[in-house]
Amino acid sequence: MIQDPRQEFRSILKDTRHLLESLQAGGITKVPAPEGFSRKGLSKNKNKETILEPIRRKALVCQACRLCKTRTQVVFGEGSLDARLAFVGEGPGREEDLQGRPFVGAAGTLLTRIIQAMKLQRESVYIANVVKCRPPQNRPPEPDEIEACHDYLEAQLLTIRPKVICALGRTAATALLETNAPMSTLRGRTFKWKEIPLIVTFHPAYLLRNPPAKKLVWQDMQLVLAILAGRPSQE
Repeated sequence: MIQDPRQEFRSILKDTRHLLESLQAGGITKVPAPEGFSRKGLSKNKNKETILEPIRRKALVCQACRLCKTRTQVVFGEGSLDARLAFVGEGPGREEDLQGRPFVGAAGTLLTRIIQAMKLQRESVYIANVVKCRPPQNRPPEPDEIEACHDYLEAQLLTIRPKVICALGRTAATALLETNAPMSTLRGRTFKWKEIPLIVTFHPAYLLRNPPAKKLVWQDMQLVLAILAGRPSQE
């Protein structure tokens, strides 16, 4: 009997998640190479590529929710697999859907400027979204759509294991922290996702509509920078 592709994919992700969590519990922070895999001449993140690439390929043909019917392209995520900082947004917009890349529209331009203001390069961080396909009319993703994409996001973050995660907006915070708390109580604090520090801030799209909130986002980025620098942060 041929196994349901969705069940097969969930099994792969489950095994990957268990492997990564077991390694972390044992104090191993670097992903070991598969048996017979030669490290010679390979970049240090090559092993992470071997884990994420089959997951990315699965995502590109995913039909786990209704968003597959209206998407142009799947927007899996991009950036350094050795990133110390990962940004998680809500979902692709029009430009992202057309280009297959996260945060390339007006909100993406603003996010890039924020990253540069932190004295970082966009290429040095990792950027992904809660859902990998654009919701119609840029509406917020529905709970079942978030659930359908959750394993993809979890696999990305567990493989990369950044030093800090920045959730951009309430949708990303809700998905990662499983909370319905308002932004007013989520900002300015340090949470943990799978033992990784997590900071919540406003989505760049919100800043385009509410420019004065940029000051608040910069305060949040100071928390992110403090964690990256190894300084104590508020729990």
